[in-house]
Amino acid sequence: MNLLNKLYQIFLSEYAKKRIEKIILYIALIGFSIHLILIYLSKFSIINFLTESEFFSNPISAIYTPFSFILIYEVYLLIYYLPKSFTTYITKQYEIITLIIIRKLFKDLSAIELSSDWFDIKGDIQFTYDILASIILFYLIFHFQKQGMRKLKQQSNSKPKIEKFIYTKKIIAVLLVPIFFTMALVTLFNWILGVSLTSTGYPSYETINNLFFDKFFTVLILVDVVLLLISFFYTDKFHKIIRNSGFVVSTILIRMSFGVSGLISTILIVLAVLFGLAIILIHNKYEENTLINNDNRFTSP
Repeated sequence: MNLLNKLYQIFLSEYAKKRIEKIILYIALIGFSIHLILIYLSKFSIINFLTESEFFSNPISAIYTPFSFILIYEVYLLIYYLPKSFTTYITKQYEIITLIIIRKLFKDLSAIELSSDWFDIKGDIQFTYDILASIILFYLIFHFQKQGMRKLKQQSNSKPKIEKFIYTKKIIAVLLVPIFFTMALVTLFNWILGVSLTSTGYPSYETINNLFFDKFFTVLILVDVVLLLISFFYTDKFHKIIRNSGFVVSTILIRMSFGVSGLISTILIVLAVLFGLAIILIHNKYEENTLINNDNRFTSP
């Protein structure tokens, strides 16, 4: 237990969060500056080895780099909030996939073609899908977070069970830190190796967009299933089980979106968040109904 607390303080304390936040922000700013410099060096033909890459064709593309580091920080925050709040943990999953779409918007903007044939151009249609999806997701996440923050009166005898569940989630969170860190390093190494060995040039935006996060959400599905199974030790309430099961389904839908592209991918993401919102709305109605029934039972003559 002492070892767990030490590791938790090192990786997931408030101090660690602030320190990691600063580091990520500095790296994001430096990365953005380097990317922008390389774009203009390529543009003025000072360097020629980047001319074939989509990442160095437009200054707007440089925004992709800091957003990638922001996404890394969001991954850390997801692990940080896991022991503290399960709904905040799920909210972070939704925020990550929304930020991935926002990041895609910068790619779409850099290649957009202003024309009267807007709906005949594949890139412009994708931009339309992404911008509408980002607005819808932003709205859905707002309501999901609002529902997640609702604190209903808890029964006093459930407190020891909750504390045990939180302790279990702390163990999972501490284990996730090295797992995701290793995954990120391995993904980066394989990508650099692939770029250096390939004869077809640099990878496409679509490939980069799915880089790391398809594996990331696969691990999240496993984590959600583990949390679902562990929750059976602490509650047998039907609405709690359905809520946790629903969140697993939602994560699976997000993971499935990486296997397809275009409108189908966007629909799967929106459907995943909409499903999660519906689950938590119904769950909270169950909680309210349970509390009303308990109050009526104790106040009845």
